[in-house]
Amino acid sequence: MKLFANTFKKIKSLRFLIISDDNDVNVNQWSISGKKLIFLSSIISFLLIILFFVSADFLTKYLYKEKLNNLKSKSSSMLTLIIELQSTINQMNQEIEDIEEKDKAIRTYANLPEIDKDVRKVGIGGSKTNFSKDFEDLIPGVNLKLSNIEMNIDELQRKIRFEKESYNIIYNTIKNNSQKLSSIPSIRPVDGGYINSGLGYRKDPFTGEKRFHHGLDISASRGTAIYATANGKVVSAGKLGNYGNTIKIKHGYGYDTFYGHLYKIFVKRGQDVKRGELIGEVGNTGRSTASHLHYEVHYFGTPQDPEHYFLSRSMR
Repeated sequence: MKLFANTFKKIKSLRFLIISDDNDVNVNQWSISGKKLIFLSSIISFLLIILFFVSADFLTKYLYKEKLNNLKSKSSSMLTLIIELQSTINQMNQEIEDIEEKDKAIRTYANLPEIDKDVRKVGIGGSKTNFSKDFEDLIPGVNLKLSNIEMNIDELQRKIRFEKESYNIIYNTIKNNSQKLSSIPSIRPVDGGYINSGLGYRKDPFTGEKRFHHGLDISASRGTAIYATANGKVVSAGKLGNYGNTIKIKHGYGYDTFYGHLYKIFVKRGQDVKRGELIGEVGNTGRSTASHLHYEVHYFGTPQDPEHYFLSRSMR
């Protein structure tokens, strides 16, 4: 700029001629002094500098906005992925809980002790990863979500390992005790139906007095098939007091089952039966208010909760 200023200082003035070539020749002239030239050049230079900075600022803001929008789009996709991942983990946890319930039932069937609830929790520690603060600035609360996911995955891995070890113990026990296990009542005696009264004290439906109920009452329509819940020998089959038509099966290894209020009996005393074999039909005989099966499980003469022995709703 100094170079232009020094150059214009040497110029005293500039004269411009404008000649119009029409029918009449007209000559217009005007002149600019050197000082005016310096002033105009300074103004133009200043305006150009301002234009440059304004353009640069606009371009920077535009590029930043584009980058920010792109990051927001990616962060939104990341948050959606985190939510979906957490949903998948929740589903897996539910499946693990279902496996745990089956494990309890199979342990009863295999005559193995139930695993303590506190042991099943397979204690876990805190998050191992220190997530970037940039994540938190971009998506508020994301670090807590990531930490929870990490802990949930760690917990799932521990539970899977735990259930695998439990499965191996059960498998080896069943493999080595197949004959004994076939004698343990481990299926529902009827397909369908619903349990309306369980083991324990209840009001007698006829007298209203508090009495101990030794088994389950499973409501089902008359004629519903009844199946033997384990291998064994029928020790009685016929009418028995308030229970109406009944069947009692001795399974060995201390186990007996009892079936009451039957409509029909398909077995006789001394007959050998297999688990899942049809033995009778649900009825309303004896002292009964409606069609149902009264079912008991005894272990060395002591009433057991039959529900603890149900491995499956299916009979076969």
